[in-house]
Amino acid sequence: MLQYARVWIPDPEEVWKSAELLKDYKPGDKVLQLRLEEGKDLEYCLDPKTKELPPLRNPDILVGENDLTALSYLHEPAVLHNLKVRFIDSKLIYTYCGIVLVAINPYEQLPIYGEDIINAYSGQNMGDMDPHIFAVAEEAYKQMARDERNQSIIVSGESGAGKTVSAKYAMRYFATVSGSASEANVEEKVLASNPIMESIGNAKTTRNDNSSRFGKYIEIGFDKRYRIIGANMRTYLLEKSRVVFQAEEERNYHIFYQLCASAALPEFKTLRLGNANYFHYTKQGGSPVIDGIDDAKEMVNTRQACTLLGISDSYQMGIFRILAGILHLGNVEFASRDSDSCAIPPKHDPLTIFCDLMGVEYEEMAHWLCHRKLATATETYIKPVSKLHAINARDALAKHIYANLFNWIVDHVNKALHSTVKQHSFIGVLDIYGFETFEINSFEQFCINYANEKLQQQFNMHVFKLEQEEYMKEQIPWTLIDFYDNQPCINLIEAKMGVLDLLDEECKMPKGSDDTWAQKLYNTHLNKCALFEKPRLSNKAFIIKHFADKVEYQCEGFLEKNKDTVYEEQIKVLKSSKFKLLPELFQDEEKVISPTSATSSGRVPLSRTPVKPAKARPGQTSKEHKKTVGHQFRNSLHLLMETLNATTPHYVRCIKPNDFKFPFTFDEKRAVQQLRACGVLETIRISAAGFPSRWTYQEFFSRYRVLMKQKDVLSDRKQTCKNVLEKLILDKDKYQFGKTKIFFRAGQVAYLEKIRADKLRAACIRIQKTIRGWLMRKKYMRMRKAAITIQRYVRGYQARCYAKFLRRTRAAIIIQKFQRMYVVRKRYQCMRDATIALQALLRGYLVRNKYQMMLREHKSIIIQKHIRGWLARVHYRRTLKAIVYLQCCYRRMMAKRELKKLKIEARSVERYKKLHIGLENKIMQLQRKIDEQVKLRENVWKSCIFFCSTGYSLQISSYTYRTDELHDRSNWSSHFGFLFSVTETMEKKLVEETKQLELDLNDERLRYQNLLNEFSRLEERYDDLKDEMNLMVVKSSNISVCHFFSPVCFPFFTYSSASFSSGSGICLDFLLFFLKQEPSEKKAPLDMSLFLKLQKRVTELEQEKQSLQDELDRKEEQALRAKAKYESLKRQELESENKKLKNELNELQKALTETRSPEVTAPGAPAYRVLLDQLTSVSEELEVRKEEVLILRSQLVSQKEAIQPKVNTSQGVHWVVKLHCVTHVPQSPQDYHMLNEDGELWLVYEGLKQANRLLESQLQSQKKSHENELESLRGEIQSLKEENNRQQQLLAQNLQLPPEARIEASLQHEITRLTNENLDLMEQLEKQDKTVRKLKKQLKVFAKKIGELEVGQMENISPGQIIDEPIRPVNIPRKEKDFQGMLEYKKEDEQKLVKNLILELKPRGVAVNLIPGLPAYILFMCVRHADYLNDDQKVRSLLTSTINGIKKVLKKRGDDFETVSFWLSNTCRFLHCLKQYSGEEGFMKHNTPRQNEHCLTNFDLAEYRQVLSDLAIQIYQQLVRVLENILQPMIVSGMLEHETIQGVSGVKPTGLRKRTSSIADEGTYTLDSIIRQLNSFHSVMCQHGMDPELIKQVVKQMFYIIGAVTLNNLLLRKDMCSWSKGMQIRYNVSQLEEWLRDKNLMNSGAKETLEPLIQAAQLLQVKKKTDEDAEAICSMCNALTTAQVIKLSFSFCCLFGAVLCSTVFARPASLSDRKDSPQLLMDAKHIFPVTFPFNPSSLALETIQIPASLGLGFISRV
Repeated sequence: MLQYARVWIPDPEEVWKSAELLKDYKPGDKVLQLRLEEGKDLEYCLDPKTKELPPLRNPDILVGENDLTALSYLHEPAVLHNLKVRFIDSKLIYTYCGIVLVAINPYEQLPIYGEDIINAYSGQNMGDMDPHIFAVAEEAYKQMARDERNQSIIVSGESGAGKTVSAKYAMRYFATVSGSASEANVEEKVLASNPIMESIGNAKTTRNDNSSRFGKYIEIGFDKRYRIIGANMRTYLLEKSRVVFQAEEERNYHIFYQLCASAALPEFKTLRLGNANYFHYTKQGGSPVIDGIDDAKEMVNTRQACTLLGISDSYQMGIFRILAGILHLGNVEFASRDSDSCAIPPKHDPLTIFCDLMGVEYEEMAHWLCHRKLATATETYIKPVSKLHAINARDALAKHIYANLFNWIVDHVNKALHSTVKQHSFIGVLDIYGFETFEINSFEQFCINYANEKLQQQFNMHVFKLEQEEYMKEQIPWTLIDFYDNQPCINLIEAKMGVLDLLDEECKMPKGSDDTWAQKLYNTHLNKCALFEKPRLSNKAFIIKHFADKVEYQCEGFLEKNKDTVYEEQIKVLKSSKFKLLPELFQDEEKVISPTSATSSGRVPLSRTPVKPAKARPGQTSKEHKKTVGHQFRNSLHLLMETLNATTPHYVRCIKPNDFKFPFTFDEKRAVQQLRACGVLETIRISAAGFPSRWTYQEFFSRYRVLMKQKDVLSDRKQTCKNVLEKLILDKDKYQFGKTKIFFRAGQVAYLEKIRADKLRAACIRIQKTIRGWLMRKKYMRMRKAAITIQRYVRGYQARCYAKFLRRTRAAIIIQKFQRMYVVRKRYQCMRDATIALQALLRGYLVRNKYQMMLREHKSIIIQKHIRGWLARVHYRRTLKAIVYLQCCYRRMMAKRELKKLKIEARSVERYKKLHIGLENKIMQLQRKIDEQVKLRENVWKSCIFFCSTGYSLQISSYTYRTDELHDRSNWSSHFGFLFSVTETMEKKLVEETKQLELDLNDERLRYQNLLNEFSRLEERYDDLKDEMNLMVVKSSNISVCHFFSPVCFPFFTYSSASFSSGSGICLDFLLFFLKQEPSEKKAPLDMSLFLKLQKRVTELEQEKQSLQDELDRKEEQALRAKAKYESLKRQELESENKKLKNELNELQKALTETRSPEVTAPGAPAYRVLLDQLTSVSEELEVRKEEVLILRSQLVSQKEAIQPKVNTSQGVHWVVKLHCVTHVPQSPQDYHMLNEDGELWLVYEGLKQANRLLESQLQSQKKSHENELESLRGEIQSLKEENNRQQQLLAQNLQLPPEARIEASLQHEITRLTNENLDLMEQLEKQDKTVRKLKKQLKVFAKKIGELEVGQMENISPGQIIDEPIRPVNIPRKEKDFQGMLEYKKEDEQKLVKNLILELKPRGVAVNLIPGLPAYILFMCVRHADYLNDDQKVRSLLTSTINGIKKVLKKRGDDFETVSFWLSNTCRFLHCLKQYSGEEGFMKHNTPRQNEHCLTNFDLAEYRQVLSDLAIQIYQQLVRVLENILQPMIVSGMLEHETIQGVSGVKPTGLRKRTSSIADEGTYTLDSIIRQLNSFHSVMCQHGMDPELIKQVVKQMFYIIGAVTLNNLLLRKDMCSWSKGMQIRYNVSQLEEWLRDKNLMNSGAKETLEPLIQAAQLLQVKKKTDEDAEAICSMCNALTTAQVIKLSFSFCCLFGAVLCSTVFARPASLSDRKDSPQLLMDAKHIFPVTFPFNPSSLALETIQIPASLGLGFISRV
């Protein structure tokens, strides 16, 4: 046990107290440190011998459970505490304990036994509803019907615990639920037997005002349809001693006080009765009146019950005479003559009245009251008796008369309840006394406790058997459970030489006495039987250890009560009475006296063990008469045990909460005594010994889902639970897995709950932490905002004060200023005038000088510009001319050398001249083309350089212009030097800005000059490296030259890598151009290291570029190949489809040519048309396919052309490089000879041609792209210039405008801009719309083609089949113009008409395909014809037969929804037809002229319309009952139990009640099941043509049933009253409302019927803590009654332990002012009044045709 564990410790006052462990317990500790709930600390010492720890307390979630076996810790304090919480806090008097129902007497009338509660429990499973006596009764009733086995309900408990009331309510339940099988109202008779038996068998005791002083077993008989047919009652051990003696504060049997209270009635005058205090037998207790009980009214109820049971008035008066005689007999007094004799005074009034009432002689009765007869073997003696013996004899006679009268009444009640119908089964209700122990216990207590020992043994065996069956059913390993067996105690009482045997033996002894019997007991059992003890201070008592407690019995009176001696002479006097009823009491006395009467004749018990009848055998009458009371009781008890063992028992244990009859007061001591005595704790102990806690796998998963990780959740719930349990509980013996449930040892559920609570607590702490942080942040923000507000106002106040001070100060200063200003102004004015004059002269002089200087600078710049331009152009022309001249000279020299070599070669190789005629000319032409291209490239390069230099000059001029502008600004600013210091600071800023701009301009100029210097230096370095490059290898030289023009070396060279690589020829020309440039400045020395680095870097970049280019080419080739493959596949598919269509066309043509029939091939033949259509469609399809093929081919060609330039480009670059290499080969004759071998020269020539073509094409493409780009750039520049000019104009205009107009102008400009953008977007949108429409048209065309293709295939039917199939002619009905909308039939065919049209018509068969209401139309058309003939007999006969036929159909198939709906629809339609064609103006408003012609002319059928209306109402009510029967099983499961929103609610432990469920697993209904059923109902009604208004009324009724049943179950099930269940209900109701919206039924009023359920769900979700919450609840729940609001609120608080405000239960003013019904439950059987609004039909009667399937060929249209 760990710290903070809660335990129970014994307490002398409260029996058990709750405490909390303050310190962990360690093995070996002798003391526990505990703290009680009131805060007191104590040390609890453990037992040194047993060292047992105190029992643990259950978690709070399990407190208040419906079933005690659901508790995790099953022990006495847990049971006691759970019962107390339910009884005191929750006001719940019923609790399950496994198979036992524990009922605590509330000593207060509770509204939980009404007929509405009975209806709510009817048909429900036992574990589904709150514990109730009705649940036990329903369980017994359903098991009897299901298992076909007789049932028993055993009700036991102490006197005053409520046994009789429980048994009475159980019988009321059977009588209400089952009904009667005959017209005799047997159920009322069964209930009427209770008042009679209570009046003659119940009495007031110190513990109970209506204590049953006898045991009874009532068998309620049922027939095969399980309706009550009769009953039979057995009685056990009537307390006869109460007739003559009552203890203080007790009363005699109620019937005596009822007689005394009714003594003033005229019919009771002859009984000569008086007040109850007058009679000795009714005044001994001193309490003749019971508070709240009117004995006179009870007498009326008793007499009414007797009348109902068939006891006539004469017999009733006879019973009352005998009872009055017993009272008068008790007042008979005796006078002692001596010690051995006595006498009665002469003419003693009580005796006289007794003799008159009994009809016997006074002297004879007086004589035998004082004498007795002793018979010996030879003679007979008459011996007087003493006064004491005479009084005992009188009392014995009174007891004997009352006992015989009691048995006679019981016998007559059984005769009244007996049925002649064969009994199929029965349910027995045993109302028997519980275990009793008083200060003085006598023979009655001994017999009572003996009976309880037998019942407890049977109970233990049954509980043990159920446990074993449960384990075997779930396939759990079964281990023997040790339970208390009280067979030794039973043997001590009933075995041979037992207590009863010795008592009977002592009664046979002549001088037997209580003392001698006590000594025999001591000698026989003392120290030999552990259950028998002797008191220390008494020799006339003994102690027996019963299963409940030790009981000390006083031996005094045992023999007398066991003998029950009555003098035979007194009996003979009574038998000779002239009063007829009195001899009947003693007639066949043995049969009547026997406590067990015979079972009903003809009953066949269904149990395997036959029940032995209690009737005595003939021939044993004298012997049976001498049996002792103990022997008789033992025999009857054995028969009772046999009966109970032959039935399935159900146990009700009644508990008396206190001895003072205080309502809802719980005395723990008394409750524990009774719990021990009634076997509840034994049940707990047996359950705790095994696996007391049971969960289904789904319940366990729902409850402990929080303990599982996401990876632990599997689709198999069973395996998921197993995996989780193996992790949570390591000891596998603590749980077992069954087929459908998990079984836990005691305490394991509490352990799991602790783990779950810890995890939830941690989550709650995290949530609380977050929420509290959020709340504190909100609070802080509110405080901060408030502080800021306060600060703002305070600072505002201070600022206003300071501003006021400043205003005053400023005012003073202003006054001073003006005063001083007036003094200084004159002096200043003079100085100012002089200063202005001087400044004007000086500034004018300075400005004129500055202007002249600026003008000279500007003109010098212009001169410099023109001179420098002219010098540059001259230098450029001179350089260009020199370069061209050098090139020409060099090329001429090289050409001469080449020509010389070629001539030498031509002389040596003359044979090649013939092969290469004209080759030289071609080469020369190519050379000229190359020269032209070189010139063109030079011009392009010059233009590029010119653009670059022009850009820099423009930039410099812009900077110069900006500088001049700034200078102008600074000059103009000097004119305003006379302004204030603010103006001077602005001037300084302008000057600084001007300087900064000049610095920027200088920096830009310096940067540009550095670039020019760097360019010149690079050119000089290149010239220095030229000689070195000539000495290097040709290949490296070419690569270096190519890379030298890369963007790395020349940043201004902005060609892309791709264009650079493709244009290698252009790079060579540019290289030559720069090689031949002669710089004006001196060349820089050669930097060899820099050159090598540049060469290496160029090489690396070229390799990287080549690899990237290869990768790009490879990817493009792959994409093109894939696309080409896809297009080829598509083309192949289209070609195959084309071939297929061609083949089909050929087959069709072949079939036409083979068929020679002119009928088939004729142009107008159907086959010809079909073939022609197919040919057309195939031709169109062929054309479409051709177009697609052409498109695909063109795409393929374009793709090939796109691929080819890439390949040519790469090849061209290769040939250029190759050509360049060739030109640098050493020029020796041997080399040329080697080169010319094997056609090398031809390859060179071809390479030159390809390179030339490639360069030419590239040049043209680049030229075009350059021109396009140039044009686009020019356009953009022009548009930007225009936009810039426009913006500048707008800006200038805006600056000239005032601020308001400026804002307006800017807004107008923005609006214009947005409008233009909007127009552009609209144009784009229109284009997109056009595209969408175009695509839609194409889609329609394709869909049309697909449809034509499908139609063309004609479902794969060959032409031969089409030709061979005959063409069926179409049957076109001919409309009869003269049809009058009437049907004629012969009178003898009327029964046939009703049979075919009504009796044998099946809605699911032929009627489904008919016109809605067709039978009604046919019947009305027949009525019209009879009216047309003016045959009233035919009309009356037809209407009567129709109504009777409909009733007969509904009686036969009244449980079929489709049948009832069909005939309700047709009945209403028939009624509407009778109204529509009645001729009354109110019904003819919507008729057509043709319909008005069809009105009835001869008869007024208003009376029959009323009959049909009544019939429709009956059908509607029957339809509602059918709906209710179908929906009833679905509602509770679908609306309450099923979790529509998964995981919202977690179930709690269910206990053992779930295993005794009356219905096997049938499949759970869900909300979807209800909605599907509603859809089915609605579709059927619509299909049958039911009126829309009538459908709305049916739907409203269905929704009312759903709402009422759901709310009733919610009120009766505390476990459903939770917040999550409220959310589930609201979700389910929203789904039903959605269904109404889908069906357009929101105006049907169905939603309003769900309002009580909606408010109940809201009530479960709102706060219930303060008075304001209570008032809000009262105002919100206006559709709920006061009782329902209180019940739901109370159930919610009981379930969750919430603190509910007292105002809800104290009924606040809003609830008290309500005048609603006190009824708790809604009337689920209520049916709303139905109306049938007139709905005329627009269908013309003359257009109706009768299908041949109806079999109405004998009727004809007129």
